[in-house]
Amino acid sequence: MEETERKFLVARLPDLSLAQSHRIIQGYISTATDCSEVRVRQMGDKFFQTIKGEGDLTRDEVEIELSKSQFNSLWAETEGRRIEKTRYEIPFNGNTIELDVYSGVLEGLVVAEVEFESKAESSQFTPPDWFGEEVTYDETFRNKRLAVEGLPPTVVRQTHHRGAE
Repeated sequence: MEETERKFLVARLPDLSLAQSHRIIQGYISTATDCSEVRVRQMGDKFFQTIKGEGDLTRDEVEIELSKSQFNSLWAETEGRRIEKTRYEIPFNGNTIELDVYSGVLEGLVVAEVEFESKAESSQFTPPDWFGEEVTYDETFRNKRLAVEGLPPTVVRQTHHRGAE
């Protein structure tokens, strides 16, 4: 399956009081230099293995659900290549914004991703005013890079405040 997705830094947090959220931990088994990756993820009480191909705006993705036992076996192979975050799902103009608030060593990083049916649809998207810089094409903001290298040097740790400022 192919996914088309744009990614943005977040300038300020919106009101999250009504947003559905999930705690996510994910680790990388493989982080190849050709931009492909193999990861495992726990989201709530569900477990997944995902293989993503190379690309930025559009990438191939295959995901399968794992048992907890399978996840735990693979999780051990991700030592030193892990991230943790809370994902908020926010409906916006017919799309869903996935707002990721990172914790642990990535504390302070907040990123919003929006998936689209096509490249054409993605080019028509107008981000809400609380979005910041688009980082779709910036490899330093890929989760696999964050898991291995930590925060990009250009990121200043911020404390985000909910609501308009």
